[in-house]
Amino acid sequence: MFAAAFAVGGLLRLITMLGYGPAMWFNDSYEYVSVALHPRPHPIRPDGYGFWLLALKPFHSFALVTFTQHLMGLAAAVLIYALLRRKFGLPTWGATLAAAPMLFDAYQIQLEQLIMSDAMFTLLVVGVITLVLWHRRMSWKVGAVVGLLLALTWLTRSIGLPILALVVAYMLVKRVGWRPIVAMITACAIPVLGYMAWFSTNFGKFAMTNSDGLILYMRTAIFADCAKMKIDPRKELELALLCIEEPVDQRPEYAQWYLWRSEYGQPLHRLGGKTFESVKNDAASKFAQRAILSQPGDYFQIVARDFMRSFHWGRPTFPDPATFNMYEFRPYYQLVDGAPKRLPTWPSYQGRTDTDAYAYEQGPPETKIVSPWAEIMSGYQKVFYLRGIMLGGILLIGLYGVAVRWRRWGGPVALPWLASFGLLLAPAATAEFDYRYVLPAVPLACVAAAITLRHGVRRKKVTPTSASASEPTTARA
Repeated sequence: MFAAAFAVGGLLRLITMLGYGPAMWFNDSYEYVSVALHPRPHPIRPDGYGFWLLALKPFHSFALVTFTQHLMGLAAAVLIYALLRRKFGLPTWGATLAAAPMLFDAYQIQLEQLIMSDAMFTLLVVGVITLVLWHRRMSWKVGAVVGLLLALTWLTRSIGLPILALVVAYMLVKRVGWRPIVAMITACAIPVLGYMAWFSTNFGKFAMTNSDGLILYMRTAIFADCAKMKIDPRKELELALLCIEEPVDQRPEYAQWYLWRSEYGQPLHRLGGKTFESVKNDAASKFAQRAILSQPGDYFQIVARDFMRSFHWGRPTFPDPATFNMYEFRPYYQLVDGAPKRLPTWPSYQGRTDTDAYAYEQGPPETKIVSPWAEIMSGYQKVFYLRGIMLGGILLIGLYGVAVRWRRWGGPVALPWLASFGLLLAPAATAEFDYRYVLPAVPLACVAAAITLRHGVRRKKVTPTSASASEPTTARA
């Protein structure tokens, strides 16, 4: 049954590559390509995915990049199925159902076709959760492997740090011993600290990025009121320059505009210099922290509003039509004389976005819309995706599983459920809701729900494969 589902998932990905080759593009894609062409620590995001593009650079093929990303999506589904089937004794159909969103969700498949880090990040997170749940009695060697995966997760997206903290807490509660925990933290710390040291040689700051404060500033810019924050221009001129003049009820709905659009990001320009400088990032961080402490009610209201966007039945356009369309299987640009419109000509590090992509591909990198494959996936996407309200139901099932195991701190359900919940909450709390941030949380929510329901869906007694099972697999009364 799972083999058949896996084959269909692979076929859908093949159709995608035929219809939208060599790759689809997002605004952030070009910076990853730039890092692959000119290796350097990037001020906005860690370089993990850029290093992956660098490793594949000798092949000069974005089609190969997307092919590996589709393999990552399929591999994540295999890990989910293997974990639930072998360690938690679910029947074949139950484990296959839990892996179905990774295999069949049209937006997951489209995300794998984008030159973006999300497919890689999802596989790494699923791999970490799988390893930890698979080995209740963990050796220091397994702990080191988990640490290396966490380091790669952190270097791919900054949200990897809270996942590290969550895994450490889970291992402490499960009393796996100090050796695997120390091995895990050490294996994670070495590459991360090495990257931070490299970052400091370029920016004079021992950190992963120069953007965390600026991104938090844009989060608070929607509601920040300097009168409520009691900023004194005579004593805190730097913070006063970041104050937003428009009344709160006249400000745009989208937080990202205060960072990326010059007309709304004018307060940041008052500080002078480049946007992603350490001084400006630190000032923005202080402003955002003051806004949150001074207006906690407004902050929590904004966070709750964005968090709940994950649970709509449909997909309302957000944050703006241009960004929304980049997640769709349809031409988000116009054809010119029957040929794809050229990529954006934005300036990049030692070049331009379009010429960087051409240099990497050694040929035309634009997305080519090919019939009938493109139309097949466009029609498929209108129907086959996990709706937000379904994700909400899956999370509630997992929450029930945590609650009934409260004496054991949620048991094995707690780790995937908290990781899924955190992946949904973190963007709403620190940046802004985006549909692509929802997808990595889905497989973890499915794992938590499947473990919760495993006694209700088991048809027969299943013998655990080893003494390392996370829970006994004999049926309960």
